[in-house]
Amino acid sequence: MQQTRLNKFFERLGTYLFRSFLGPWKRRSIAIISLLIGYFLGSNLTAYFLQRVGQRPLVVLCMLLIIEIAVRLRTNVIKTPWPLYWLSIDNIRIGSVYAVVLEAFKLGS
Repeated sequence: MQQTRLNKFFERLGTYLFRSFLGPWKRRSIAIISLLIGYFLGSNLTAYFLQRVGQRPLVVLCMLLIIEIAVRLRTNVIKTPWPLYWLSIDNIRIGSVYAVVLEAFKLGS
């Protein structure tokens, strides 16, 4: 393929999106397991706290604060191969955000 700007953009995008799933088997399995744990925690804890507290805005605000703290902590680490604990924290965050967005779509339909 020719090295056009669009081709370079797609290569960088693919590298960025799938960076956490590249590498040895241990790294890939931790990445996938932590993504699934994040989805599990995001879907179950929001439902639990919504039932317990009863106020949806408060639950969403707490979830947003936890996610933003994880993002702020993540931006301080700029190592090319991410350490496994940052990889798992980041994938837990991504999984929980996905679960919350999926719950919002289910409630909207």
